Amino acid sequence: MLEWISQPWPWYVAGVFIGLTVPALLLLGNKTFGISSSLRHICAACIPTKIPFFNYDWKKESWNLYFVVGTLLGGFLAAQFLSNPEDMVIADATKAHLQASGVIDFAGMLPSDVFSWDALFSVRGLVFTVLGGFLVGFGTRWAGGCTSGHAIMGLSNLQWPSLVATCCFMVGGILMTWFGIPFLLSL
Repeated sequence: MLEWISQPWPWYVAGVFIGLTVPALLLLGNKTFGISSSLRHICAACIPTKIPFFNYDWKKESWNLYFVVGTLLGGFLAAQFLSNPEDMVIADATKAHLQASGVIDFAGMLPSDVFSWDALFSVRGLVFTVLGGFLVGFGTRWAGGCTSGHAIMGLSNLQWPSLVATCCFMVGGILMTWFGIPFLLSL
């Protein structure tokens, strides 16, 4: 059983589980799904202030915090006990493209040439983490939610702003893949 769980699952298995999350949340408690709102709940809980954005009853949304903790715990347990020991399968064309940009280590989940403690304190690492983190946070706030909130929950509820946000996420991802990442890897 453990061997079966630790193998990569087909994409359509995860899709079904993610797809069932939306109606389950709506039917069981009229709740909406999204991860980025958890940071707002944490700030509202930890920083009692008169800032209107954080001045609300965050306890009504505490289920979302439990969901995030469960996600982190599940990810940790899966990485520690259910990891597939085989190398990540990457298309040859992708590997060649990345190698031309200086990424040569494909042994783990993330290339250590870019994502390691040594790389973190380089110009490239600071741009990836600090600037990238800022842009993700800014974009999430500007769009009124993250990809999981808009693409999973918003589209399921046929919300026009979620369709626009999801299309912008996709266009931004494609532009970064073809133009931004090659530039950043050249730093």
